[in-house]
Order: sequence, then C-alpha cells, then structure tokens
Amino acid sequence: MTFGDTLRLVLAPPHEAGRPFIVGGVIAIVIGWFFAGWLAWLALIFVLLCLFFFRDPERVPPGRSSAILAPADGRVMSVAPATPPTELGLGSIPRWRISIFLSILDVHVNRVPVTGVVTRIAHRHGSFTIATSDQASEENERNAIAIRLGDGRDLVVVQIAGMIARRIVCYLREGDTVHAGARFGIIRFGSRTDLYLPEGIRPLVAEGQTMIGGETVIAELG
Repeated sequence: MTFGDTLRLVLAPPHEAGRPFIVGGVIAIVIGWFFAGWLAWLALIFVLLCLFFFRDPERVPPGRSSAILAPADGRVMSVAPATPPTELGLGSIPRWRISIFLSILDVHVNRVPVTGVVTRIAHRHGSFTIATSDQASEENERNAIAIRLGDGRDLVVVQIAGMIARRIVCYLREGDTVHAGARFGIIRFGSRTDLYLPEGIRPLVAEGQTMIGGETVIAELG
C-alpha cells in the first residue's frame, strides 16, 4: 500500500452510524471553547478518534460472479469446519467457517460477500467476551444472516459483538436482493465477523492473513 492509499484510507468520510458521535463531539468542543478549555481538547480528541474509527472507504470488488468476498476488514483468526448458528435453521452439517477479527484500528463497515437473496436474519443476545476468544462465536451477542445463492446453496455471515463493541448495526431485511461488495452494516468499537461458506466450497485463505472487506477473495464458487 502506497502512502497515498494509506492517506485516503485514514481520511475516508465517516459511516452514517458515526455521525451522532461526531456531532455530539463537535457540540462539546463549542461548549468547551466558551466554558472549559480542557473539555474542548477532550472533545476534539474524541471527534478525531470517531472520524478514524467510523471511516468508510470505497471498495472495488472483483468483477467475477464466482468470487466470495471478505465481509470485513481484519485478520483471519481461524479457518475450520463448524456448524452454522442454530437460529438460522440450516441443519447441523459442518461447513468451512472463516473468522475475522476486527481490531480498533480496522475499518468496521461490513460488506456483502456474494450476490444473492437474504432468506433469514436472526439476532441472538449473549455475552461480550473478547472477540478473539474461541467461545466468541457461540457465546457472544450476534446477528446471523443467511444468503441464498442463485444455485440454491446458502452462505452465512455473522456479526459478533466483542468486549468493547456493544452495538451491532444491520441494514438488511429478509427478502432483500444483495450484491457482492455492498455495505450492509457496522459493529461499533471492535468486533468479529464469521463467514460460513456454502457446502462443498473450500476456503482460499489461511489463518493470519489480512482481509480487505469487499475486495479480498475468500473462496470461489464451484
């Protein structure tokens, strides 16, 4: 990544989910300017942190309908067979699961991994343990989304809250037609995103790899 690419990433406009925090911080700056200088400085730091955390850069997905894309930025924590969330009703047959950890430094906007139709969305309350934990996929609060591909197979994306993240935002509705690379939500302040591949599809990524949401190819549809 060149310096120009890095600069564009850092200075990307904020996602709409961050606007209430940014506006509140600006108001605090104005109030602090007149009544307490220390408040103005603290509010300024808060606004800068929010601008960085909620940045929402444009992404260019590959032009292949067979590509399954990363649903989030971050580092691949695990690549292993696992059963999809039970609340989606997709059965108990294990399929490949790719778990991506989003640190506080990563872009937290979630992207649609493949073109299809949303058949089921299920939110489940849970704990807020650290997102790198092996138990986070099962125990933490999560929002599971099933997407039906054109060939009838199902792919699953799960937004998982972390120890600091307390708010999962998803703009999708059951029945929506979605397109690979499009934005569909955000998880505030550190999180994890799991991707369950369709049955019979093997991943092309390994643990430790860095993902770019909406651009990195995780697998190819056979």
